[in-house]
Amino acid sequence: MTKISSSQLEKVNTHIVNWLKTYAENANVNGFVIGISGGIDSAVTSTLCAQTGLKVLCVEMPIHQPQSHVNRGREHIEQLKKRFPNVTNIETDLTLLFESFKKEVPLEFKKDILHLTLANTRARLRMTTLYYYAGVHKLLVAGTGNKVEDFGVGFYTKYGDGGVDLSPIADLMKSEVFALGALLQVPETILNAVPSDGLFGDERSDEEQLGASYDELEWAMKENESGKSADDFTGRKKTVFEIYKCLNKANQHKMNAIPVCEINKM
Repeated sequence: MTKISSSQLEKVNTHIVNWLKTYAENANVNGFVIGISGGIDSAVTSTLCAQTGLKVLCVEMPIHQPQSHVNRGREHIEQLKKRFPNVTNIETDLTLLFESFKKEVPLEFKKDILHLTLANTRARLRMTTLYYYAGVHKLLVAGTGNKVEDFGVGFYTKYGDGGVDLSPIADLMKSEVFALGALLQVPETILNAVPSDGLFGDERSDEEQLGASYDELEWAMKENESGKSADDFTGRKKTVFEIYKCLNKANQHKMNAIPVCEINKM
């Protein structure tokens, strides 16, 4: 359930749009570039950026993408272009580039490790593509991470979808992103879709990868911030809390600043 009331959603929307516009104007850029995945986070982020009136470039970057993801992304882009004249789009198919990369590196590793590493490689190829378009069009790369992903369980790729210039929805829980998406008239196909990162070329959901739903992880994040421990819970709640703590600990290297060896402390 969303943590922001319906009466607050309009204010949140206005606040983020003003923040985006002010940041872009101060940075002296033309607008924003966003990778469109067919999911709720990129749909909401691109709609927020579109409301600034600045240039918004939506980029599709398929790599063996499930057709359902492609269809949802295209539906959203077409709807957004009809609503906002400042929105344009382009598709850069990275499938052949990804396959070429695989031919140049050794692949004789444990299956689970290899699949995860290649999934992260997809995200990093997309980041490079977004920064290409950002450079030639003088745009900022808008991140699509939400609060529970970015600061709770670290469910993103370092220097992949984590490589951005600014993060407009990173202080919103996933449930709040869905609520804002409904307000912003994001297509029903996206609002009703099961969250998936689409990095494995199949329909596997985020919940299958994480071991818990976003609602469960939001609950665990709140309980952890209040000082609770796994011993305070039993059954499924205990399991979810332990999943959250394990992911949060394992992914601190994503959430913390890059460590610097300071010579003056020798």
